Amino acid sequence: MKDTQLVFWDWNGTLMDDVDYSCACLNGLLAAYHYPQRYGVEEYRKVFGFPIQSYYRRVGFDFGRDPFPVLAESYMDLYNAGVDRCPLTEGAADTLAALAGRCEGQVLLSVSRRDYLVDQARRRGVDRRFTDMLGLDDIHGVSKVELGRSYIQSAGVDPERCVMVGDTDHDAETARAMGVRCILYTGGHQTPGRLQATGCQTIDRLEDLPGLL
Repeated sequence: MKDTQLVFWDWNGTLMDDVDYSCACLNGLLAAYHYPQRYGVEEYRKVFGFPIQSYYRRVGFDFGRDPFPVLAESYMDLYNAGVDRCPLTEGAADTLAALAGRCEGQVLLSVSRRDYLVDQARRRGVDRRFTDMLGLDDIHGVSKVELGRSYIQSAGVDPERCVMVGDTDHDAETARAMGVRCILYTGGHQTPGRLQATGCQTIDRLEDLPGLL
């Protein structure tokens, strides 16, 4: 572990357990815009992904009828109304504590809007664990590839001594673009099969992470 410089963490579905809640918000959005289909959590995990606009198409939204920016804003209104009830993922706080002081830093790297990300981490008492919290400027959830790549280029770290921990194939894509190792947590927003298809190592419990670094 002493050789690891930075651990990059995804937030939603990895450190914060919002999977069931996000599925409920999707169903709430479908209902609000009068679509008949509804998704169970496992169905949701099979279709969720980035960019969010493509995911919305997969679940059946018609952008000719309901423009994506309008849907995205409505979803965030639904999500933000109850996100404070979402806890940290089991083992997250202990894993963050275990890694503190054993690497040079831990960085949040999220597709979430940065002000939302900072507030959610602060409300759960883990903001102090991160040397940086990186998020986007909008709510459209396109990609964090450029955000991660720019950071790794400017941080003066060795990518081979860094690791990305996330819960989606987009985390794997981001890690590849950054040139860092990727470990994926199977309890998040995508099914284990989708994560295994990336070729990245997977873990079922966050507590298993320190032993792999």
